[in-house]
Amino acid sequence: MADAREPSRGPRPDGTMQQADSAQDPHRWWGLVVIGLAQLMVVLDATIVNVALPSAQRALDMSDSNRQWVITAYTLAFGGLLLLGGRVADWVGRKRTFILGLIGFGFASAVGGAAVSPEMLFVARAFQGAFGALMAPSALSLLSTTFTDPKERGKAFGVFGAIAGSGAAIGLLLGGILTEFLDWRWCLYVNVPIAVLAVVGALTLLHDRPGNAEARLDIPGVVLGCGGLVALVYGVSEAQPRGWSSPLVLGLLGGSVLLLCLFVLWQRRAPTPLLPLHIVKDRNRAGSFLTMGMATIGMFGVFLFLTYYLQGILGYSPLETGLAYLPISAAIILGSTQISGRLLPYVQPRMLMAPGMLLAAGGMFILTRLTVDSSYVSHLLPAELLLGLGLGCTFMPVISTATQGVAPHDSGVTSATVNTAQQVGGSIGTALLNTIATSITADYVREHLRDPRMRREVVREGVVHGFTSATWVAVGVMVLGAVLAAVLVTMKPIGHAAAGESAAEPAPGG
Repeated sequence: MADAREPSRGPRPDGTMQQADSAQDPHRWWGLVVIGLAQLMVVLDATIVNVALPSAQRALDMSDSNRQWVITAYTLAFGGLLLLGGRVADWVGRKRTFILGLIGFGFASAVGGAAVSPEMLFVARAFQGAFGALMAPSALSLLSTTFTDPKERGKAFGVFGAIAGSGAAIGLLLGGILTEFLDWRWCLYVNVPIAVLAVVGALTLLHDRPGNAEARLDIPGVVLGCGGLVALVYGVSEAQPRGWSSPLVLGLLGGSVLLLCLFVLWQRRAPTPLLPLHIVKDRNRAGSFLTMGMATIGMFGVFLFLTYYLQGILGYSPLETGLAYLPISAAIILGSTQISGRLLPYVQPRMLMAPGMLLAAGGMFILTRLTVDSSYVSHLLPAELLLGLGLGCTFMPVISTATQGVAPHDSGVTSATVNTAQQVGGSIGTALLNTIATSITADYVREHLRDPRMRREVVREGVVHGFTSATWVAVGVMVLGAVLAAVLVTMKPIGHAAAGESAAEPAPGG
């Protein structure tokens, strides 16, 4: 076992043995299926209830002011507890944490589906997020320690990247299908059989070394780090309905900055830090975390706009809206598995990340040209294909680079940091871009509404104008992400690194 004092940068000290173990495990690809199922549940649950929310609101007599908690309760618990979940995985063992997360997530989903009051649904969604925060880091950590051979790693992370990138769009599609043909409750019940299958698969197919029983949980770090993340996610979530100038939003964001600054100071002197700072100081991992955040800021904001555009402007049904997202999911899968997954062993990760972000920015640029009369085939379809292909080419090398060369005792918290970047980026993107869009829409309607009989048409034009204006911001964010990836990520191709270029002792034949 690796020495707990060993830094996580560079090749793992026991990397050769891990590669041999991975190659000898005949069930590792079936294990990838189990890990993929768990990751799909976590990602799609952030969006699957969006389409079903109006039905749930009517069924439970939920007020307009409270309905947001169906989404916020999940994102708060998930985003705020990810670092803790990652460290728990390192402490008690990744497989144990993974199974505990699956069981809890499935149970919370069943309770949410059976909810008889808004409060019962809110609590169930919060527990979903909490158990998801246990499951997601341990899933990625298991993947990272199972697949260490460069070629196999590329394929495995290609599949994982496709799931991570397309899960939100799949959630919208599945939510539309379940709501239209069954009932909104099945958007939660659907997790139960998936969780059962994943638990059985994890017990029989996944293997892991024991946790570090001598480790101690960093309680001050948990309070400061998780508290800061909860305040940040809650603040940006409240910015959507209240506005960025709201005293509550400003107080939460200011408190978040204070808590996170204190967290960093504490981590520098903590005997067993919740997040060892050498993980985020490494320029390749820092570049990967920032690129992931930039990508999800743009992606989640655009998903929100497209949903309103398809249903509010083009008049699509929930099912038609879900089907309209299929090209994005297909393009993400293609980019992750057939482009990045095949090329990553041979090219530098930034040669995939930066062009991928620019390709996604190109797709968003097409969306800036939308009007109230734009057709799906001429405008939305090419934009979705470019956006999906770019994100697919980006997510896979980002996730692989962020977890490459991490010591086993730090793999859980590193995986949690990847998920935190994705979750916080999505929350900021949704709130920031929506605030920009609604403000511009209100100004447009106020300036152009001169005849009350034209109100409906002016409002439609204002909504699209606000959407396209905010999408320009998303384009800029994507371009910034491309620059950050190109400048910060300097890692060599993983096939080259595996040959021993940066290792202290080259591998045989290196």
